[in-house]
Amino acid sequence: MSRQINSFKTKEELIENFSKKIIENLNEGIRKRAKATLLVSGGSTPKPLFEKLSKSDIDWSCVKIGLVDERWVDENHKDSNAKLVKDFLLVNKASKATFIPLYQKGVEAKEAQEKCSNLVKNEFFPCDVLILGMGDDGHTASLFPNKEELKDALDLSNESYCVSMTPNDAPHTRMSLTLSAILKAQNLYLHIQGKNKIEVFKKATHEQDYTKSPITAVLKNDSKDIKVYYNE
Repeated sequence: MSRQINSFKTKEELIENFSKKIIENLNEGIRKRAKATLLVSGGSTPKPLFEKLSKSDIDWSCVKIGLVDERWVDENHKDSNAKLVKDFLLVNKASKATFIPLYQKGVEAKEAQEKCSNLVKNEFFPCDVLILGMGDDGHTASLFPNKEELKDALDLSNESYCVSMTPNDAPHTRMSLTLSAILKAQNLYLHIQGKNKIEVFKKATHEQDYTKSPITAVLKNDSKDIKVYYNE
């Protein structure tokens, strides 16, 4: 399917335009179903976007927020994506939104796959907005390159919504949405910043082996348009 590229000269321009688009999508969901869902990624890139969204005028009480992936740590841990969302997005006007985390206390990620899959499927789909990030190694969500679990994670016939992954060179086991779950979102976005990420993105658009660059599986999918927002 097509890739719509939205390039901006400054981070501020990107955040202004991207946040308006997200709110537009969420408002459409609220109009149609009296509710809307938003799935977000972690990392440092979305912090300014979260802060902008948190101040946006929308009926946040109708919005359910969840995670595309999560490090398998307690929600108070500094590396927790849930903590990131609580600190930067679930504040101001967006404090009225409902947040449902992925992390399940007292159980290993691999053992929690089915529970997380059912939770994501039942709580967040149909999904109005799903925002992906991308790592320097071409990973997206927590779908890391050259991992044994990646085959099932990228298999579009796999009906599971979640898969546990262990990064090659990053801390913490992860829980991640599968490719088939990601592509079920109504509005799918990739948010990246910086010249280095742009180079990784360009390389990914030409990569043939999805196991080397999982983001390529999203960019070259046959079923869903993806809108790319970036600034250098």
